[in-house]
Order: sequence, then C-alpha cells, then structure tokens
Amino acid sequence: MASENTPPDKEAGERLQKVLAQAGVASRRHAEQLIADGRVTVNGEKVLALGTKVGSQDHIEVNGQPVQRAEGWRYYLLNKPISVITSASDPQGRPTVVDLMKDVPVRVYPVGRLDYDTSGLLVLTNDGELAHRLMHPSYGVEKTYRVWVQGPVGINALENLRQGVLLEDGNTAPAKVERVSGVSKRTKPDSKGGYLEVLEVTIHEGRNRQIRRMFAALGYVVVKLERVSFGPLTLEKTLSPGIFRALTVQEVKELRSQVGL
Repeated sequence: MASENTPPDKEAGERLQKVLAQAGVASRRHAEQLIADGRVTVNGEKVLALGTKVGSQDHIEVNGQPVQRAEGWRYYLLNKPISVITSASDPQGRPTVVDLMKDVPVRVYPVGRLDYDTSGLLVLTNDGELAHRLMHPSYGVEKTYRVWVQGPVGINALENLRQGVLLEDGNTAPAKVERVSGVSKRTKPDSKGGYLEVLEVTIHEGRNRQIRRMFAALGYVVVKLERVSFGPLTLEKTLSPGIFRALTVQEVKELRSQVGL
C-alpha cells in the first residue's frame, strides 16, 4: 500500500476507491470523498491519496468499521413474493429478500426495492458500483410493472400517466402505458363486484410506492402489482415466486453496458 502522500503503486493492487465501490460501501465518487475526508484507513493508517492501491491482504476500514471485501462479484435475479421485505434485515422480524438468498455463498444486496405488497423481478448483487448506477435516476434504467387496477381506466387517465402525474413530491416523468387486457376483454370480477383491468407501465424513476401513488392520484386503486422487467432483464414465467437464479454472463454484460461500465 502507498502511504498517504505517496503516488500510487502502478505494479499491483486496485485503486482504493474502486475496492470500496465494489464492496458496496459507496459509489466510486462518494468513496473518493470518504478518502479525501480522512475517513478511510488501510492497515491502520489513514489514506488521503486517491491513487492509492491496495492488495487482497490489506485491511480496510471506513469510519472505524472493517470493510468486507467482495469475494468475486455475484449477480442474481429473484422473483420476489409479496409479504417479503426488500432489505437485509427487519426489526419486526418479517422475512426479507436476503433470507431467501441464504444459500448464496457470498453476501448480496438488493438493487433498489420492491414494496412489501409488490412482487416480481429484483436484482441482487455485491457489485456496489453497478448497483449504484442502476439505482441512480440519471442513467434512466427502465422498469416495467404489470398493474391490476379497479377499472375501467379511461383514455384521459392513460394520457395523464403518459404525460406525468402530479404527486406530493412533484411531477413524475412521463410513463409508457399499454393495456394488457382491454375493457371489452375483462371477464373476471374482483371482490367488490367490479372488474380488474391489466396494464403495463414503464418508468425510470424510483420514488416510494410510485406506481400506486400515480394511479391513486388519478382516482384508481391498484389491486396487484408485479415488476416484470428491469433494464434488459425480463421475469420469465418459469421462475416461481421466492426462487432466484444467477444472471448469465451476457445479462451481466448488458446491465453493465446500459450504465456505462
């Protein structure tokens, strides 16, 4: 390891800020700020030089807390069931997505979140830099949801969704909206005696409970919500709720390419 004011070692190791990002501590830019603020130590020594390189045996701490180095990047697609928290732990003792991943040999974390009562496609990884970019709105990663709504949903409402809906935290970006089953094809009554209409809505923002809030603002109740795609990834029908699989090499390549990695 280079000392705090010496140039980086060009022969071995990886840059400290990259290692911190890979470990999921922070984005690379935030990791650089942590180093500049003197909050990072390597083998007990404060590091200030952004070019510092570290090896696999170096002990890294941020704010006095050890950093768990990634044991190789892992990428998974989980079909999240409802009634599961998108979190590493829950004070109320409810099941979490990390509980569902207990057989994975390394610790992975969810990329973004799905609400407790929302199911569908969720990516989990220990690649911190990729996770940060996938969640950051500036990269515009699209997410498509299948939405079951107490209908019928009028044409004006569809246009409002496509133009952006005013919520308490500001206007949403325009959404892509398509009917999956039109009003004339609805045949199954819901519990209140009406009919459920199925739509697919694509957004690139990640506000809290955004889809439900958008429909509520237009006077509609979302009965069921499932995420069916995330960037280039699609939830296949053969993947049952609660089941996960590793992403293919090509899928990882497509995800990283979409956010400039």
